[in-house]
Amino acid sequence: QVQLVESGGGLVQTGGSLRLSCAASGPTVSSYKMGWFRQAPGKEREFVAAISRSGTFTNYADSVKGRFIISGDNAKNTVYLQMNNLKPEDTAVYYCAAERSFITSSGEPDYWGQGTQVTVSS
Repeated sequence: QVQLVESGGGLVQTGGSLRLSCAASGPTVSSYKMGWFRQAPGKEREFVAAISRSGTFTNYADSVKGRFIISGDNAKNTVYLQMNNLKPEDTAVYYCAAERSFITSSGEPDYWGQGTQVTVSS
């Protein structure tokens, strides 16, 4: 069992920045890889970014590449999503996810956080 708790969402203007955090806990958390998804109103949940346990490998959706950075701190079992140059279309509920394999856009994570709202005003 893995528990995921996100934080850091909020309201920001276009062009602004936010950093999301996801704290993971549980007896087997070190076996899991982490990532971020998001779901905008009326849309399906979509992949945003993923990171390997070592941090060596990362993957991003084309829509956020060059603006978002995923990173991790294994000592704290925490993953971060630094979001820069935010756009109104980034408005969504952002979810942290954990999976035994490296998370991909077509993956099916085993665990999900409760989500944190990010709203970008124009």
